Amino acid sequence: MARKPIIADVARLAGVSTATVDRVLNDRGGVRPDKAALVLSAARRLRLDRTLARKYARVQRIAVLIQSSDNPFHAALRDAFATAGRAYADLNLQFLIHHIAFDDARAIAERIRSLGPRHDGLIVTSPEDRRIAAAAREVARTIPVIALATDLPDGGRAAYVGPDDRQAGRVAGDLMGRFLGREGGDIVMISGLLSLRGQREREAGFRRVLADHYPGCRVEGALESREDAERAGLLVAEALKRNPAIRGVYHVTAGAAEVAAALAALGRGDVALIAHELTEERRALLRARAIAAIIDQNPEFEVRAAIEVMARLLGRMEGPAGTTVTPVNIYTAENV
Repeated sequence: MARKPIIADVARLAGVSTATVDRVLNDRGGVRPDKAALVLSAARRLRLDRTLARKYARVQRIAVLIQSSDNPFHAALRDAFATAGRAYADLNLQFLIHHIAFDDARAIAERIRSLGPRHDGLIVTSPEDRRIAAAAREVARTIPVIALATDLPDGGRAAYVGPDDRQAGRVAGDLMGRFLGREGGDIVMISGLLSLRGQREREAGFRRVLADHYPGCRVEGALESREDAERAGLLVAEALKRNPAIRGVYHVTAGAAEVAAALAALGRGDVALIAHELTEERRALLRARAIAAIIDQNPEFEVRAAIEVMARLLGRMEGPAGTTVTPVNIYTAENV
């Protein structure tokens, strides 16, 4: 009868010391996440009984940095972490939400540095800024970092989980071109913060597809609302007063209801409004045809994907732990 595997066998297969294997299997901590993942993977491959039977005794704390719930997308992320955390309870991972103000890069960097040493992992949705990236790189030396929903490529992150925003912008551009038809027309784009890589990518994709396929369409301006919903509505109202020839609005951030209200107040039901994120409020606006189309990136799916990637990085799930590009869906009044 074949002998049962022992710690030395796991150490050889994982390429680490027996002391490292002992620390990982007995959940004593002090082992880098990548090495811990190697040990747990080797133990499972060898079918080491105590690893297979054991529950994860130690709670691992994951800091999640997102905007406040005033932003409907970030409110959806918050709720998705609460729901998904319960669904993945067997992993014994605790997801702790920390709200950050996107217009204060220094404060975000300080928060990342303060949270890093007290957590086992970090999931962050933030602007792209050298101070934030530097702080994330420092933290990533000791714990895994995931960029969620918008990428932070210079932040030393182990993975990005979110949509291909350039493609999402191209989808929006294609829809806008079709809505405006052969004659085309002027379009205004409302971003929240162009320091967010995802929003810059959306703009680039939107402009590119219009230039390639809809030469009659012209982006009259790309304005920043600073993630302020009321300001988004004011920006659209002012743009339409300056240029009544505007026929389309591409809105990529908070404030879709305020933008729709501004269009209604000006009697401009003829303007095609395309937005992102299918919140309950925006679903109602779609049904009322105040919004022509919504491109949704499904925050619930993104959060589940991020949790699984983090679990793999921490050695609590098998499988690849790299970047995960999540799909986007298109909604109109006819499919909500």
